[in-house]
Amino acid sequence: MSLSAELSTKLIELGLAPDYVEKIAIATIEEDLAGGQDITSVATIPENQRSIAEYRNRKPGVVSGLYVAAAVLEVGGITSYEIFYDEGSYVQDNATLIKAIGSTRKLLLTERTALNFLGRLSGISTLTKRWVDEVSEFGVAIRDTRKTTPGLRELEKFAVRAGGGINHRMSLSDAALIKDNHVVGAGGIKQAFDSVRAKFPNTPLEVEVDSLEQLREVVEAGAELVLLDNMSLEQCRAAVAISNGRTKLEASGGLTLENSSAYAKTGVDYLAVGALTHSAPVLDIGLDLRME
Repeated sequence: MSLSAELSTKLIELGLAPDYVEKIAIATIEEDLAGGQDITSVATIPENQRSIAEYRNRKPGVVSGLYVAAAVLEVGGITSYEIFYDEGSYVQDNATLIKAIGSTRKLLLTERTALNFLGRLSGISTLTKRWVDEVSEFGVAIRDTRKTTPGLRELEKFAVRAGGGINHRMSLSDAALIKDNHVVGAGGIKQAFDSVRAKFPNTPLEVEVDSLEQLREVVEAGAELVLLDNMSLEQCRAAVAISNGRTKLEASGGLTLENSSAYAKTGVDYLAVGALTHSAPVLDIGLDLRME
């Protein structure tokens, strides 16, 4: 089945492709069924029984994935539901996030898949908000990486945005990022930079450097964005002085919530945080069911 026009429109407003979300929802429900049926529900729940299901967060946090969960409901045959919060809302514990009404069997079929999305994405948004709040006074942006769950990048990067972070490139074709292995292959950082500029002159380009000498080289070459790889606080401060506003700087590697403020104070423009997507704890969200 196709998603409703209303839900599709909302997903587009959120920067999510409805076809992608629908395919993911279908695939995850099919994964749960594994070509069979929900034998427990079929055995214990009358076919015509209807219930009310309320999705509630057991712990406070920034919620996201609400409309992805709605897509799971629709794909599973539940069309009567209400969403009570905007994506990216900070919600105290035990709040009703979504209320759905329909076939008890269908509600139970979609339960785990919807909760998996809600918990995973809300966890990312909650962690991102912690990072954003930690450096809010310094004007530094928190950026994600491509260290995402295979197949879920669009959703996980959406969750970063919902938490107040910003996205790095979505794919290898969005922008160029010259890293150490590219430098080795090209025969030098300047050679790699010039090659990308020659072949893709209009493509955004970022260069990773691991020394201040490399930084000077790419700044003189005209780099607009430089990633400072695993540099100390002292090196980052020196990098800001060397750049002197000629290029944007992004600190990456060795960053933690505990040292994020110190790195933000150095004057860099971005903190690249892979942990937003590869290490975010799941936000505890559950489903409470009662008869209609």
